[in-house]
Amino acid sequence: MATFFLLGLILAATCNDIGTYCASQVFYAIGSAGLIFCVDVVTIDTSTLRSRGLAYALTSSPFIITAYAGPAAAEQFYDTNWRWGYGTFCIVLPAVVLPFFGLLRYFKSKAKKNGLLKDKPKSGRTFKENVWYYIIEFDVLGVFLLTAGLALFLLPFTIAGSAEDDWKSAHIIVMLVIGFCCLIAFALAERFLAPVPFLPWELLANRTVIGACLIDATYQISYYCWYDYFTSYLQVVFGTSLATAGYIASIFDVVSGVWLFCVGFAIKGSRRFRWLLWIAVPLYILGIGLMIYFRRPHFSVGYTIMCQIFIAFAGGTMIICQQVAVLSASDHNNAAAALAFLNVFGNIGGGIGGSISGAVWTHTMPDALQKYLPAEALADWETIYEDLATQLSYPMGDPVREAIIKAYAVAQSRMLIAGTCIMATSLIWMFIIKDVKLTKTQTKGVLF
Repeated sequence: MATFFLLGLILAATCNDIGTYCASQVFYAIGSAGLIFCVDVVTIDTSTLRSRGLAYALTSSPFIITAYAGPAAAEQFYDTNWRWGYGTFCIVLPAVVLPFFGLLRYFKSKAKKNGLLKDKPKSGRTFKENVWYYIIEFDVLGVFLLTAGLALFLLPFTIAGSAEDDWKSAHIIVMLVIGFCCLIAFALAERFLAPVPFLPWELLANRTVIGACLIDATYQISYYCWYDYFTSYLQVVFGTSLATAGYIASIFDVVSGVWLFCVGFAIKGSRRFRWLLWIAVPLYILGIGLMIYFRRPHFSVGYTIMCQIFIAFAGGTMIICQQVAVLSASDHNNAAAALAFLNVFGNIGGGIGGSISGAVWTHTMPDALQKYLPAEALADWETIYEDLATQLSYPMGDPVREAIIKAYAVAQSRMLIAGTCIMATSLIWMFIIKDVKLTKTQTKGVLF
């Protein structure tokens, strides 16, 4: 995973065309997601279920530092040489990953010497038998159907806006239909065909797992309905610098990074997690609901910061509770797969949310600009719409800047309305989850 991550960074730092950059993002996404997942799996393997919320809070705590360092560094790289924004981490990443990898190898060797980890005896299978054995063990059919289904189902949400006929385009409809059919086929294959399923059917049909996954999906949809345009909104509407906009957008990381320790202790002390969800979901809806009102022009940025704090408290709590919920419903052998299943729903939600925000922006911002721009700037509405630098070139108080601010308010309000309505469904999902009592005995087993 670190190699994929590093390759993505190198390609991004050296790219000169959009094709190379897109390739870099593929490797970057695989590597970064894989590394984060590996850390989560190590956390599962080194903590009891009762203390897992606290353990996840610890692994999330570095966001407190990066939330401050990231925006300031981004502004400096933007002003000097953006390529070094990627190049720097081509040096930092190996320096951080290699010691951790060495530590894992050291303890593996130590476990072998102490007799805790024994070498597997030779199977005696032929090469062909080995191939077939691992096809069954890794559930290649199920993984293929799930991967193909997700790719085909999610891709249209990203590219539909650029298609000639939007959602009416034939290739968009075909991808959605085939993707949906692949996902249904995955569920049926796991239930009736797979000798060794990716996830046991009992876990897939578990109401706690279903409830947690649905909350994660709706949370991600709701969040990404508006977040992708948030930093540009802050710069245009409030005149903040790139660094300041980054600080405000990173409030979630800072506040939740500290708050997660409180959540972890609360879960460990009470041995329950559902009661925290019952508080967090309504608080999150309140936070994004208030932002609809405060998106109107001439409100202080302080109100937006207040809403971000509400969202940080609620969102951080939900993330920890979702992870603990799916892990409480699975045995230790299936813990990694259960966590991956939760991440799948989150990624689906993020993709749908980003597509909703893009659709709202595309179908709202041009009309709003043409409505509010003064006559002398009306001919330039397309340039203004497409270029953030052009939007920021007009000084605060200028009639054109005021018109852009009003257009942003309209677009962001509609994004937030969509997010609030979708998140309201979580008020149903949170009652699906069982009130599981967490004990130390639920982590017995070998992860691999």
